[in-house]
Amino acid sequence: MDWAGWALFGLVATAALTAAMITAQLAGLTRLDLPLVLGALVTEDPDRARVVGFFLHLCAGQGFALGYAVAFTLLHRATWWIGALFGMLHVGIALTVILPLLPGVHPRMASHRAGPASTAVLEPPGLFALNYGVQTPVVAVVVHVIYGVVLGLLLHGT
Repeated sequence: MDWAGWALFGLVATAALTAAMITAQLAGLTRLDLPLVLGALVTEDPDRARVVGFFLHLCAGQGFALGYAVAFTLLHRATWWIGALFGMLHVGIALTVILPLLPGVHPRMASHRAGPASTAVLEPPGLFALNYGVQTPVVAVVVHVIYGVVLGLLLHGT
């Protein structure tokens, strides 16, 4: 496995995913702000949360890129379409397992069971993150497929 390639390409793929997600958010296609959600785990201040969350997102992207790189190595091939399939698997788990469980561990995220006494500042994403807009699942799928395709293309030659 090409360690330097994984490190660089993980950053490139995460930057592509993040740029596509921010573009979709600015275009009004979703209200999901991953840097804010991640950064709010650490700080209450929204501006600081976005900065901290951006770097947490880069780290998470590196971790997932390592998983993709290991999987490509085990398959003895890296292609754009295998990367796209990995992206589909990745987003499927994120939308159906990780995001719905997030209110249980996030100190500033409400849950459906918290009731009116909750002082949380972030709404729960819900299944498929639909609480952040009906187009959010589509946006999430597209950006994660982009992530996988970028990794598959860049790791193809390594």
